[in-house]
Amino acid sequence: MKRLSEERTKILFEKLSKYVGTNVKQLIERSDGLYCFREQKDRVYYVSEKLLKLANTIPPDHIESVGTCFGKFTKSNKFRLHVTALNYLAPYAQSKIWLKPSAEQQFLYGHHVNKSGLGRISENTEKYQGVIVYSMSDLPLGFGVAARSTAECKHADPLASVCFHQADIGEYIRAEEDLL
Repeated sequence: MKRLSEERTKILFEKLSKYVGTNVKQLIERSDGLYCFREQKDRVYYVSEKLLKLANTIPPDHIESVGTCFGKFTKSNKFRLHVTALNYLAPYAQSKIWLKPSAEQQFLYGHHVNKSGLGRISENTEKYQGVIVYSMSDLPLGFGVAARSTAECKHADPLASVCFHQADIGEYIRAEEDLL
């Protein structure tokens, strides 16, 4: 596993800051030790430095991955977050959207969130800001991008999109056929 280049580190941190803002530093300097990002085959892994030191004792061609996959770089060098990063980013999220129970299933099927399915939204959420989507019982369901600001959501039509779908926990089930 190799270190990310400066360019790719910048792209990764810009993407993470869309969702967690300045809390990116807390992802790296955690109470249980230091963490870092490493790359292998265009995939970015989030791993503790302790585990990374242990992994360095194994020949590189025998390692498939170490840590948690946060996402991957596309061929056009853009970073795409995977849903596996959800549990690490959710505690640090600055903008959140809560869905009504009737809208959860639609979001988990990969659809955008309409105003009629919106339960709550964080104050001061800006348009096109990254948001973490929660159920009303505070279970993180996935990632999205706010289609409207908090103020615009209050006056929006019930069928207007308020959050664009990015990734959700239902992807595992939808991708099951591809994995078999």
